[in-house]
Amino acid sequence: MPPSTITDTKQPVPEAGWRRARHGNSLSEVYASIRVPGADASFWRKLMAFWGPGLLIAVGYMDPGNWATDIAGGARYGYTLLSVVLISNLFAMLLQHLAAKLGIVTGRDLAQACRDHYSRPISLVLWFLCEIAIAACDLAEVIGSAIALNLLFGLPLAWGVVFTVLDVLVVLYFQNKGFRIIESIVAGLIFLIFGCFVYEIVASNPDWLALSQGLVPRLEIVSNPAKLYVAIGILGATVMPHNLYLHSSIVQTRDFPKDEAGKRSAIKFATIDSTVALFLAFFVNAAILVTAAAAFHGKGYEQVADIADAHQLLTPVLGAVAASTLFAIALLASGQSSTLTGTLAGQIVMEGFLDLKLKPWMRRLITRTIAVVPALIVTIIYGEKGTGQLLVLSQVILSFQLSFAVVPLVLFTSSKAKMGVFVNKPVVKVVAWVISGIIIALNVFLLWQTFTA
Repeated sequence: MPPSTITDTKQPVPEAGWRRARHGNSLSEVYASIRVPGADASFWRKLMAFWGPGLLIAVGYMDPGNWATDIAGGARYGYTLLSVVLISNLFAMLLQHLAAKLGIVTGRDLAQACRDHYSRPISLVLWFLCEIAIAACDLAEVIGSAIALNLLFGLPLAWGVVFTVLDVLVVLYFQNKGFRIIESIVAGLIFLIFGCFVYEIVASNPDWLALSQGLVPRLEIVSNPAKLYVAIGILGATVMPHNLYLHSSIVQTRDFPKDEAGKRSAIKFATIDSTVALFLAFFVNAAILVTAAAAFHGKGYEQVADIADAHQLLTPVLGAVAASTLFAIALLASGQSSTLTGTLAGQIVMEGFLDLKLKPWMRRLITRTIAVVPALIVTIIYGEKGTGQLLVLSQVILSFQLSFAVVPLVLFTSSKAKMGVFVNKPVVKVVAWVISGIIIALNVFLLWQTFTA
């Protein structure tokens, strides 16, 4: 039954109202496995203890699914849609803060919270929709990695798709080495992506005045249907539903005191961690759009919207020898880092919604097979053009599922019965519902445009 019977709002530990899963805590094998220094430790020591989950979250905001929308936005409209990338990341920062707070305060991840709150049939529907979204995200990773392997080594796309199955073994190997190892690997890949795009921006020599003006929202984005469509695509590809489930779980890998002071400290440092990491994600997304704007907009390449076309044109257009190579390396790093977080999200969702624990190799193999089979079929039949369309379709599926994760999250964190003294403040509650409404409305519009165009 829902934890609606809790009436003492002074209690900082509302877990008593939650049903306890048969298989224990979220990601039980790494739960509270990373020690947090005591109250007398310095700010920086505490921050370093909490540093890591935000980077895993940031991966979802720079995965291959984002690249096509950012490239299209920059090539067609220059720097105009930079403000959309910024706003999308600001939305994400608040939602990820709420996800972290839910996990820290209640000791439940978002999937477990949904299973506790909703009836069995509704929970099963939410689980099914979330599994589809994770498969769609995995599909984007498969295609992105296959395209990168093709661009770097000339490996045929079909073989690239098959090759991505091998990362199952890599993920399983590192999962057994401790959660800090996974965080370190993802951090290394993110900073590799970051470094590649620092080079791309320097090489593209953007118009810095126009770039700064692009960070300011313009009315024409809403009034121009073509710009609005691309803008919604950027928003839909930026805010990832599975990240909300993931973040609410992995913040619990830290062994912090479960009293009110300990939870307040954990929320503070987890929020700093995710916010800084999402600024890195903003830089990468913005850099993709800026590079496309500087390289293609106004130079006769406005219709470039495909990752492979962008890769092919970067070096000759910019005159920078390494531009295309580093672009492909960043794409491969993006796909592989997303694989790690997709594995964890899949485990969290299945265990949380169903209270069912599968062996990691089986869970990963199922998820990857669901993604590889359609990607392989489309690649063999339609080639490069088909994989590009499949990449777009994966983002549409993610857009459809987003509201089914955002609404429960805001609902739970706004409930005093569930959150106790940590319930969302009135201002946060209003802003969160407004953001949720905007995201839902824009994604519904995107879906309608996609299927009626």
